[in-house]
Amino acid sequence: MERSGILLSVPVAFVIFVILLACFYIFAGRFSSHFKKSKEKVSTYACGEDIPGIKFQFGYQLFFVFALFFTIMHVTALVIATLPSISPVVYFGIFYLAAIFLSVLSMVVYRDNDTGDNTTGEANND
Repeated sequence: MERSGILLSVPVAFVIFVILLACFYIFAGRFSSHFKKSKEKVSTYACGEDIPGIKFQFGYQLFFVFALFFTIMHVTALVIATLPSISPVVYFGIFYLAAIFLSVLSMVVYRDNDTGDNTTGEANND
């Protein structure tokens, strides 16, 4: 193997780039500006007014509902698309669609009745 082939191999190239980036990081850190934290620099400020900070608690419950819905719809499309069209298995497809409809409907009803959702930014101090 040639020298250029060894230098262009993936592990050697990775090590070379890591060393170059580490050197650049250290070099740039020495010339960057350093500041001292003060109360004025870390306070919230907008349009000449001090804004009181609020605690925002982000919840992933809504994301999980959409992720589950997305998964159910894609698996349903895959199952229905791969069913043979000229056999008694078509009735299974109709039953499967009805079951998926009930599953999604139960997700929607559960989501509407859920009162413990904390995505509005209000802290729940129970």
